[in-house]
Amino acid sequence: MEWVILVLVVAIIGYAIYAYNLLVKNRQLVEEGWSGIDVQLKRRADLIPNMMETVKGYMGHERETLQAVTDARAAVQAAGNASPAERSRVEGLLSGALGRLFAVAEAYPDLKANTTFLEFQGALQTVEDEIQLSRRYYNGAVRNLNVAVESFPSNFIANMFKFAKAEYFELENEADRATPQVKF
Repeated sequence: MEWVILVLVVAIIGYAIYAYNLLVKNRQLVEEGWSGIDVQLKRRADLIPNMMETVKGYMGHERETLQAVTDARAAVQAAGNASPAERSRVEGLLSGALGRLFAVAEAYPDLKANTTFLEFQGALQTVEDEIQLSRRYYNGAVRNLNVAVESFPSNFIANMFKFAKAEYFELENEADRATPQVKF
């Protein structure tokens, strides 16, 4: 009888260690995923000033569109340490402003033929694709952590060591879900 109790106690302790380590691993994957999103968003924000300088020469009278992109980029930079929900909100504003910029650029044949602008356009599309991949990775890591935090019996370990559910990186506006179309 004592052996059964001892084996049961060792099994419970073993499971607790396993569950704790799984929660730590999942939390680290969430942090890694968020870091990946952050890097890609910074890359996008860094591309915008150079692209804007190229565009300004062609679209001098489109101040409202240019200002919207500049303001949205400033909001993104100001939200550097914000929650995923806040970051997704301001990133959505930036995506929308960029989409409007590219739509207005359709009216400028010389701009559409400018190699510098085309290079920025291609680089921005690449970054947008990387952002989407980073979002998927992050949201997958969040899902794994949240399942571990809420599942029985690992939820006891999660509550004991104050592991919390993470927040998904989602876009609030349906129109922001699509990557801005960049067709020239």
